[in-house]
Amino acid sequence: MKRLFPVLLVVGILAAFAWTLLFLHNKSQSKPIEFRTETPQKADIVQKAVATGAIVPRQEVAIKSRVAGIVEKLHVKPGDLVAQDTLIARIQIVPDMLTLSRAENAVDTAKIAIENAEREMKRNRDLFEKGVVSDTEFQRFRLELDLKRRELEGAENDLQLIRVGASRRSGQVSNLVRSTVAGTVLDVPVKEGESVIESNTFNAGTTIASVADMNDLVFLGKVDESEVGKLKEGMELMIRIGALESKPLSGKLEYVAPKGATTEGTIQFEIRAALARMNGMVIRAGYSANADIVLDRRHQVMAISEKLLQFEDEKPFLEVEVGPQKFAKRFVKVGLSDGVKIELLEGVDAKAKIKDPVQLEEEKQDRPARMGATRRRGS
Repeated sequence: MKRLFPVLLVVGILAAFAWTLLFLHNKSQSKPIEFRTETPQKADIVQKAVATGAIVPRQEVAIKSRVAGIVEKLHVKPGDLVAQDTLIARIQIVPDMLTLSRAENAVDTAKIAIENAEREMKRNRDLFEKGVVSDTEFQRFRLELDLKRRELEGAENDLQLIRVGASRRSGQVSNLVRSTVAGTVLDVPVKEGESVIESNTFNAGTTIASVADMNDLVFLGKVDESEVGKLKEGMELMIRIGALESKPLSGKLEYVAPKGATTEGTIQFEIRAALARMNGMVIRAGYSANADIVLDRRHQVMAISEKLLQFEDEKPFLEVEVGPQKFAKRFVKVGLSDGVKIELLEGVDAKAKIKDPVQLEEEKQDRPARMGATRRRGS
């Protein structure tokens, strides 16, 4: 009996060790994968390109000053509606001292020339009446006096124009800035008391105000070079404005740039689309927006998730269930895709159960993590 007890003890230890090994082996074995399946569904498929951009007026006009000086008075503010020729601002002219001095000297010189011409005219009139000077000679002195008077008038006009920005003859005041178009004042980038420079051949001049017609807005955006070849003028756009929680605006593509520009290492092409008028909706210039350009569409066609599609030698196929968790390969013909769903033209029927191949990849990635966790628990 004393000899039997050690034998039973050794047998029990060996049995416990064998059971532990068997338990750990069974735990390390993964369960068979039960694949998910999907069936084709009727769906609308819309293929579209995406463009990012902003809402801007079709034409924005910069109103500039024709004289240099200081902004004396502003008559408008952003948001005001103005008609053509509406007074925008008045500029106080600060004449250049050298130019002013030359103009004053020109006036003085013209006055001296007139005084001399008048003396010559008076002397020759007396001689003409006495018959000493011919009529032709006398008319020459009269013409000379008229020319000197014209020179004085021109010099005085130049002096007045330099001093106050207006000439006597024209009656036009160049220091009054007026709107050249009708519309809404979008911006007034200057303030009263600031200096401005004139618009001329060599300088664009200081912008006093920006005016645009806010009833004629366009979407101005950019598309990638990979999609620009699919675009044509007249295509429909669905434009979403981020600042407005409303339904998308409709638009129509009217321009695609013939030349692309490099933006952050990629080639992009500018597009422009006219917005349909939306009654009662206030749209401000500069709103950022995204546009979906409809390239093609299908209505209520048989479709599947594009993730179910597999390829063999560039030929698409699906794995269709032919028995419980048993699948067979079926080559199919597909049509339009929107990146999520794809049109199924032929190869399987509407009742087919299609294996999800993405699940197998997920299981392969998760299996090493589960086995590692099992080993750590066993140790």
